[in-house]
Amino acid sequence: MNPWPFVLSAYGLTLIGTVSIALASWLSMHRAERAVEALRRQ
Repeated sequence: MNPWPFVLSAYGLTLIGTVSIALASWLSMHRAERAVEALRRQ
């Protein structure tokens, strides 16, 4: 049985998970920075 489809799918899932966590972190950071700027303006 050829293991490469499983290896490639594992790498694909890891890549998708990494990108989604990085995007969620970036969006959260961006929202927090906007909140800090809004507090500074008050």
